[in-house]
Amino acid sequence: MKLSVDKELCTGCELCVSSFPDLFEMDGDVAKAKVDLVAEGAEDDARQAVEDCPVEAIKLEE
Repeated sequence: MKLSVDKELCTGCELCVSSFPDLFEMDGDVAKAKVDLVAEGAEDDARQAVEDCPVEAIKLEE
């Protein structure tokens, strides 16, 4: 699974960073994925982050 954040859509609310610090971090005013590929066992967290993002900036390619 490939994880990414669309910097044009991200509003910097930090919800993903606070909920899933192993997957996301802040890069200035926007979030970014810490990893390109989601590790085995973290797939559910990645899917939840996609669902939780209020502006649909998180993308997950399975």
